[in-house]
Amino acid sequence: MASMSAGILMYRGSGNDMAVLLVHPGGPYWSRRDLGAWSIPKGEIDDGEDAENAACREFSEELGVPVHGRLLPLGRIRQHAGKIVYGYALEGDLDVRIIRSNDVTITWPPRGGRIISFPEIDRADWFAIPFARQKILASQQPFLDRPVDIRKTAPQPNPSETTT
Repeated sequence: MASMSAGILMYRGSGNDMAVLLVHPGGPYWSRRDLGAWSIPKGEIDDGEDAENAACREFSEELGVPVHGRLLPLGRIRQHAGKIVYGYALEGDLDVRIIRSNDVTITWPPRGGRIISFPEIDRADWFAIPFARQKILASQQPFLDRPVDIRKTAPQPNPSETTT
């Protein structure tokens, strides 16, 4: 059975002014990679956990901030190695200077190296959709098309119900 992850694609703005928040993985393997290396904040779904809760937990762990707001489902994609990723869109405007990622520990180099610890995410940044397409992992690119579609179809407030 393929492993499953869940994550959140935070976005701000709309149309041609839309930008998305992507994260760059920490550690030695990714240190010199940029284009095609970024991702939505995501992680493994724990046994018995639903995808939406996993997405919120992972967002908080990787960025150090809680999730506020309504998540909009983006469906799922299958990454090249077979992992299934459930995506959710969240409108927001996170200040990337305040992120504080959790640490991970691995053996480096693999099979016989030493144990090292580093932040799971070494940076986050906002990208306009055209540039985000270059930065994000190729298998996650379909998520970049979906927030625009959701914004067009999401229920809009009824003007007669708003208060001033």
